[in-house]
Amino acid sequence: MAFETNNFNVAKKYCLAKSEFSVECNVSAGENVAKVLSVSLGSHLSSSETLNGVINYSGVIDTKIVFLSEDGQLNTVCSTCPFSSKFESENIENGCFADIKLKIIDYNIDSINGENIKIVVSVQQSGFVACNKEVHSIRSNDDDVCLKNDEINVVRFIGHASESIEVSSEINIRDKVKKIILSESNVLVKSVESGVNFVTMSGEVSTRVIFLNDNDKFESGYVYDTFKEELEIEGTTRDSLVEGRGEVKQENVTAEIVEDEKGCKIAIKVPIELHATAYSEESLMVVQDLYSTKSDIKVTTESFDNSYVCPMEVVEGKIEGSLVLDEDKPRVDKILFSGGNAVTVTNSYINDGEIFIEGIAKTTVVYLNDEDNALYSAQIDVPFTISDKFSCPEGGILVVDAIADDVDVAVKKGRELFYDAKVKACVNCCYDKLSAVITEAVETEEYPPRDYAMEVVFARAGQELWEIAKSVKVKEEQIVTQNADVTFPLADDTSLILFYQRV
Repeated sequence: MAFETNNFNVAKKYCLAKSEFSVECNVSAGENVAKVLSVSLGSHLSSSETLNGVINYSGVIDTKIVFLSEDGQLNTVCSTCPFSSKFESENIENGCFADIKLKIIDYNIDSINGENIKIVVSVQQSGFVACNKEVHSIRSNDDDVCLKNDEINVVRFIGHASESIEVSSEINIRDKVKKIILSESNVLVKSVESGVNFVTMSGEVSTRVIFLNDNDKFESGYVYDTFKEELEIEGTTRDSLVEGRGEVKQENVTAEIVEDEKGCKIAIKVPIELHATAYSEESLMVVQDLYSTKSDIKVTTESFDNSYVCPMEVVEGKIEGSLVLDEDKPRVDKILFSGGNAVTVTNSYINDGEIFIEGIAKTTVVYLNDEDNALYSAQIDVPFTISDKFSCPEGGILVVDAIADDVDVAVKKGRELFYDAKVKACVNCCYDKLSAVITEAVETEEYPPRDYAMEVVFARAGQELWEIAKSVKVKEEQIVTQNADVTFPLADDTSLILFYQRV
């Protein structure tokens, strides 16, 4: 009696453990700093290496600091701070695809010494690894072995792709621009679609620019642009399951003043990195049950997890909040601008067909106090929850990228600041389905020969043909042929007659 292997692969995604660590960034402003007014931070991955049990990676923290120099000038310094970290887990294997997500959680200005600014940044690392896991299965062409084959659906990991693109935008200005104070860019992937050997990603890039006009008045504006890009992933079809996300490389964002005979404009170039992963859903025939008509077989059945991917969705909502200044802080007589706009997702979950995303929106308000004619800043933290209908099952792995948009801050009675913004989130979700297959079958001992020519089998109502044949250790065809007037499953208790050839 011979059994052959019939192994197959299924996709499996594992979450990388979420953790936080601190990075010390030392920024040289190029001139003596009197006061830091606003800090904008971003982070992205530089390189990674996946080995058995560990992922080593390098990343960069991008800083844009608006400061007041000792000679009273308002200036901006941009800097990058490299760092390295790692993930450790028994689920990490060489050859797995690792999608590492870095998020700035908070920062603290540790010290200002002359032209040097020391910032301690809290970074959160998370992500997932995806790979194909081999599932052991068997098959047999032995005439004495009866097999019950069932069709199952499985998902297989096809591959991933990353692509760097640059999105260009322009803001037309009526007055001349004296100086650009700050630019902050975000990217939101809105759809991911599969084609033959490629994936199409589309979305929106938004940039907020703060500048001084020729009359030394602060102005700000948003500019939006869309993108649509194809990423090559060999093996995809129009029916493939795909997911994706994007991130801005803040260190390479440029905003330049361009003057011509028609007037003035700000030209913005935003480099973004797109990441896509693809999976295929396939139908397979596997052995779910078996028996032999000649001998007893010991069967081993094992279960396996398969990760299924839900269609990507975008969730949007409005958030509002306020901050009352402490009594020891100068009152707000005029808001000049707000910077360091950021969103941190603290929790996300699915409940009763609805997704809930919780987080904190942050911004730093730079304002003028008329009493001493000086500039001050205050940070606003606004907790929020947004929700929407969602089709993925509860308990799935959620990867949420959120941005703040249309941020506006107003003041009331000089001490209360009101925050108003939109939050948009790109949500990728997958979940595990548990299945089982026979992984091993071993013949133990032969059945004794039958010493009778006929047997009456008393079968119960509701029994299937396979169940009866397995219990008697005969082929299904024999029962059907010798009991031609019986239909299965049985409607009533039935006596079945089986005839054997005596040797």
